[in-house]
Amino acid sequence: MSHKEEHIATLLQQCLEGNQNAQLAVYNQYYKAMYNISLRIVKQTDEAEDVMQESFLKAFTKLHTYKGEVAFGAWLKRIVINNSIQHYRKQQKMKEVGLDEVLYKVEDNEVGVPDHAFTELKAQKVMKTMSRLKDNYRISLTLHLIEGYDYDEVSRIMNISYANCRTTISRAKVSLRKKLIIA
Repeated sequence: MSHKEEHIATLLQQCLEGNQNAQLAVYNQYYKAMYNISLRIVKQTDEAEDVMQESFLKAFTKLHTYKGEVAFGAWLKRIVINNSIQHYRKQQKMKEVGLDEVLYKVEDNEVGVPDHAFTELKAQKVMKTMSRLKDNYRISLTLHLIEGYDYDEVSRIMNISYANCRTTISRAKVSLRKKLIIA
């Protein structure tokens, strides 16, 4: 067991004993990554912050169920993803299409841009284009390409069949390519 893993294990034991300083230390270690995961799914900064904090609360109250079979970060990540998807779906039921989503257009000036900045602009363009995909396409691509989940994991998280998952991701990639060519 590495020093970092031992440190986390010690903090988690202290959390189970009700130590708030240990909870704060765990939060400080993981909140940025968990916020970014949530943001890629819910797409709103304030909502991502709320989902991330709710996820930490859930993790701390359910910490006694954590068996250590996977890394704590992976266990927490699963909670954040599930909460983010649940929140996003709930919001979509109440949402009306905003004018800015209909009229959205990516424009960037690529002349005279250094290579690393050019690569970053391309990545930003891909991420912004992904945000315009249908919800199931965007979520499946985020989970598969960005978060690194395999088809089995994505199908379980999204509650769809394995075959449907592969088809959805394949179609999402085609849709993303088409939107990137147009943009």
